[in-house]
Amino acid sequence: MTSETAASTKRGAITDIPTDEKTLLEIENVVCSHGDTVHYAENPQFFETCEGSYLYDKDHTPFLDLQMWYSAVNLGYANKRVNDALHRQIDKLPQLACQYLHKEKVQLADIIVKGIKRNFGETGRVHFNVGGAQAVEDALKLVRKTTGKSRMLAFEGGYHGRTLAASSITSSYRYREAYGEFGDRAEFVPFPYCFRCPYGKKVENCGMFCIEQIERKFEHEYTSWWNPKTKKSEFGAFFIEAIQGTGGYIAPPPGYMKRLGKVMKDHGIMIVDDEIQMGFFRTGKLWATENFEITPDIIVFGKALTNGMNPISGIWAKEEYISPDKFGPGSTHSTFSSNSLGTATGLEVMRIFEEGDYEKTVNEKGAYFLKLIQDLQKKHPEIGDTAGVGLALRMEMCEKDSYTPSRALADKMFQRGLEGNLEHKGQKIGLILDIGGYYKNVITLAPSLEISYAEMDQAHDLLDQLITECKKG
Repeated sequence: MTSETAASTKRGAITDIPTDEKTLLEIENVVCSHGDTVHYAENPQFFETCEGSYLYDKDHTPFLDLQMWYSAVNLGYANKRVNDALHRQIDKLPQLACQYLHKEKVQLADIIVKGIKRNFGETGRVHFNVGGAQAVEDALKLVRKTTGKSRMLAFEGGYHGRTLAASSITSSYRYREAYGEFGDRAEFVPFPYCFRCPYGKKVENCGMFCIEQIERKFEHEYTSWWNPKTKKSEFGAFFIEAIQGTGGYIAPPPGYMKRLGKVMKDHGIMIVDDEIQMGFFRTGKLWATENFEITPDIIVFGKALTNGMNPISGIWAKEEYISPDKFGPGSTHSTFSSNSLGTATGLEVMRIFEEGDYEKTVNEKGAYFLKLIQDLQKKHPEIGDTAGVGLALRMEMCEKDSYTPSRALADKMFQRGLEGNLEHKGQKIGLILDIGGYYKNVITLAPSLEISYAEMDQAHDLLDQLITECKKG
């Protein structure tokens, strides 16, 4: 083969790749791993552009997105201010090894630290990483280094990521099953899932039985969590989501988290607050735990910090745990952990939050959207439960008895919305939904925090159309 032929062959390998979606989907089915989540959809959808609350396909069909990339795009797609910040950084400092400093890293950390001081009254420091699961691992390292303990507590229904370490504190066995034994797997505690109480109680007269079951674990040595003589527990930390994300947007009843925090503090167990899905005003507060009277020792964050742009995650921890003498250079590291593009976009996101009144607007919009789905619940008995905190809302899909979980109905709604041929005011439109919950029957709604009231009305009409159609099949 001549050098000219070889060059032609190399060029052909790139230029001959087809562009029509049908052929590309056939190729994807052969060359791409199915280990990600694309093939949860029976017919995966291609998208070309995005703006605000919508994704668009090649025909410019709008798809109203009610999950916003698992709550990573809180400020809407193609947010001009965030995009402009990224463009400026690309032109100025697009790359920099994380062993060197750039001003945006320090400015972003400063805003986060000062905000937590203001909201929780605690002094601490920030350590950056790239993805949410990596930040969870950094939190695990810090807990182990601080306490010397490798055993953790976590909630049933909790989701903290799918790396090996994060899987050990994520309650789903499905994420661990194929990967051997997990000797340091967390001990999982029932979450106060009041609609389906794991203890068979009713919230109006249970006396918060669920937290009593945690408190009794410390009564004597034979409950296995506590040695009253040495005043020691075998657990280093309790990893919590104040509102469960993948578990179905379940919120605890008033007073639960306050009592949990006291029990853990009284017995020397750290509280690690996973805010990866619910942080950055998703619940009407910068941090979801602000709604529930509990002060964490460590906060884990990610996703919406950069509005879905160059990823940045991280942990904030109290000074007593993360001071330089306790957590020195090289304690944990990732090559792209404080990348300049991510910190620049994250800094702009935090500026937007500080300039706006998101606590007011998110709670007002959340109340409006919750009323819309409660109206749907009156019409459709298949909606067994609705609830929401800010713009984190849930619709639990059931059989006609309003209680028996219906994964089939939720899945039909998910698949049908992706087809992109619903009708609304004479326009063809799609609907992007996400499914969570213990029985995979909960439609979890996490729209853009910038969603308009007209778009929420449109969402109501599309959901009504979906439920009406899908429950017939």
